[in-house]
Amino acid sequence: MKFNSFLFSLFILVIQVPFFSKAQPISCCSNPKSINGMVAFANDPSFISAHESPLPFNYVEAAGKMISFPTSDGKNANAYEVKASTPTNNYLFVFHEWWGLNDYIKQRADDLQKSIGNVNVIAIDIYDGRVTSNADSAGSFMSQLKDVRIENIINAAITSVGKNARIATIGWCFGGGLSLKGTSLAGKQAVGCVLYYGMPITDVNKLKELNCDVFGIFGTRDKWISPEVVAQFEKDMKSAGKILTVKNYEADHAFANPSNPHFDKVSAADANANALEFLKKVFK
Repeated sequence: MKFNSFLFSLFILVIQVPFFSKAQPISCCSNPKSINGMVAFANDPSFISAHESPLPFNYVEAAGKMISFPTSDGKNANAYEVKASTPTNNYLFVFHEWWGLNDYIKQRADDLQKSIGNVNVIAIDIYDGRVTSNADSAGSFMSQLKDVRIENIINAAITSVGKNARIATIGWCFGGGLSLKGTSLAGKQAVGCVLYYGMPITDVNKLKELNCDVFGIFGTRDKWISPEVVAQFEKDMKSAGKILTVKNYEADHAFANPSNPHFDKVSAADANANALEFLKKVFK
């Protein structure tokens, strides 16, 4: 099935669906020691059942290519890279959600590069080559993640772009939490972070280490990254002395997903426009 690339250039791509079950979800903070607190959801039946398989999609017009780089544990990490037409030290790290680095994310990386222009986009593969369209498998992949491996992959990506790189990050849900973590690891090289309804860092001392502004996009009907979680994140960022801009939408978790029947077209378009405005600003 072929999708209109214009649609994807307008709307943030997330392969998840809203939640309608009456079951009570696990707290997103139930695994505070994990780099990405959303790993706690991997064993939550209500979270798993709330995710329909992404529609079949084979991206044949890819502008970028797969690359690999060594990690400190003696292995290699993979990523999909889309380079700017002219040399630049601007880099955008894209973090996939729980399906893995699939063709949807590759197309999203292409669209981000085209929309921003003066940036190299790198969609990092956190799953080491594993991709699925099955929710149970996605939950299994996510639950098997080790904090040290996640950190090794992100740090290797930072090393690969060089010490002069200016790094911004963006991610959705599972990747949203990693977007914030990637910004933390980038240190003084970080220039901006976009977090789509992902688990925020809850350690105020860690938030104090951030070196750039954060733009958070959330749904007020989200049962996992709930308004209460967002409000606490705002308080924590204020305590850390950091700038967080929050844009809330009257929508469910993963509202910006154009591949499911519950896609909120209007909210997704507005969220995408705001995210692009933020990223263009930080790269100036």
